[in-house]
Amino acid sequence: MAKNNRDYDNVFKTLKYNHKRLFVPVINKIFDKHYDTDAETSLLPTGGIDNSSYESEEKESDFLMCIEGDAYLLECQSYPDGTMAIRIAEYAFNAAKNNAITENGKITLNMPAYSIIYVKSDANTPRGTEISFSFPDGSLVNYNSKNIILSEITKESLIADRLFALIPFYITRYEKIISDNDGDISQALEDLLYFRKEMERLYAENELKSEELIDIEGYINRIIKHITDGNTNEERLVRIMGGTIEETPSHVIKRMHAEKIALNFFKNGDSYEMVRKSIPIDEINDGRLLELFGIVKQNVSGDGSF
Repeated sequence: MAKNNRDYDNVFKTLKYNHKRLFVPVINKIFDKHYDTDAETSLLPTGGIDNSSYESEEKESDFLMCIEGDAYLLECQSYPDGTMAIRIAEYAFNAAKNNAITENGKITLNMPAYSIIYVKSDANTPRGTEISFSFPDGSLVNYNSKNIILSEITKESLIADRLFALIPFYITRYEKIISDNDGDISQALEDLLYFRKEMERLYAENELKSEELIDIEGYINRIIKHITDGNTNEERLVRIMGGTIEETPSHVIKRMHAEKIALNFFKNGDSYEMVRKSIPIDEINDGRLLELFGIVKQNVSGDGSF
């Protein structure tokens, strides 16, 4: 069965709805801005477009965010297609139209800054998008942007620049290797372990919230499962982020019992690291244990800190 590349779009859009603050550092990096991570943000509608003549099925922008009054349009793409530039132009126009300033027959359309993020790429992936508006008086206005090629960003940079929203797609650079049962997945495993350790460190330092960490790990595994499609590499890869292939009834019983023990440890003031050493990972994975720790931490302090 052919795999649906819209799985990448779905992860991207789910991230934007559930954790829009994670995109602030992404926008800072792409557009050379310096917004605070907890800056006031809102998601804006772009409106649907009639693209019945296009080959693409995309009808709504992936992402339109307003940060402190400034609008930014981001698109998540697996591969280039011939409709991308025209779709950007239409999304941007719709966004500007929705926030148009009118006065005495004059209208001002503030077009948002935009960028296309290619989660997969090849030699033909464009490094930029160029849109030109030509007017009857001969004037020409260029509306161009640099594209983001994820495969050109190192894992260290994703962590250093706090580009957490892009981490779930990092594994796509190993697609050919991990989709092959005989592929050497050692580097992919090493990189996943790096992300897990770094994200847990940043969670401990209060740069990542527990629900953000858990969801990012879950989205990583969703992309892994999309690529591996049940092959022999899948279980080894998803286990790095604390995932399991299938939970049997007996495992559910063990997990529920272990969760009660873990909750009691946390309520008694034991650290996450101590409890992690006490309870086997095959009974409670890292993501669930962090979730329990976060629940107790929140109930004890009321403000997310001890």
